[in-house]
Amino acid sequence: MATSHREVGALALLNKDQIKQAAGVLARAFYEDPLWVYFLPNETERPQKLFRMLRMLMNHSVLYSEVHATSPDLEGVSVWLPSAKVTMSPWRMLRSGALPVMLKMSRKEIGRSMRYTEYAEAVHEKRAPADHWYLQFIGVDPAFQGRGYAGGLLRPMLARMDAEGASCFLETQNRENVPIYEHYGFRVVEEGTIPGTDIGHWAMLR
Repeated sequence: MATSHREVGALALLNKDQIKQAAGVLARAFYEDPLWVYFLPNETERPQKLFRMLRMLMNHSVLYSEVHATSPDLEGVSVWLPSAKVTMSPWRMLRSGALPVMLKMSRKEIGRSMRYTEYAEAVHEKRAPADHWYLQFIGVDPAFQGRGYAGGLLRPMLARMDAEGASCFLETQNRENVPIYEHYGFRVVEEGTIPGTDIGHWAMLR
């Protein structure tokens, strides 16, 4: 593993050499997440396709935002986007490697992803119109869950935002996550259902 990194508070700020490892952590963390199960319902194909999608998103995040880990060992990973970088332009998608990822996906998988993205972006734009940070991903490797790593990823960035007077937006499709984020000062600004599914969607702002 590449060990070069910069520190943000107690966090490791990742570089491009660590993208593959970070994508692996998130792929394991999100394997049974309702949103990713909806995108990729085939259990046999999901691990590889999920990893490819997340590696592409990690490429984008390292280029245009901040990817943090709990330590150089990457027990957990979080991705923070400034609001101006939330929407991926066609150029940023190509630069991040979206085309080969999409070529490995079925039309139905692409369609589900696009429908969700359209819905989520509309909610995001409506509920967080001012400049803010967007917590796109936070995930802990299943081998390290339940040991406080998620809180370790959140607290330093939230303290930084408090010092800057900045707000933060996130979404979750897990009801049990809502009180956890509320504990850190987030509040639900919209509760809905992903169109065409029974999957809940909670938009939260801090």
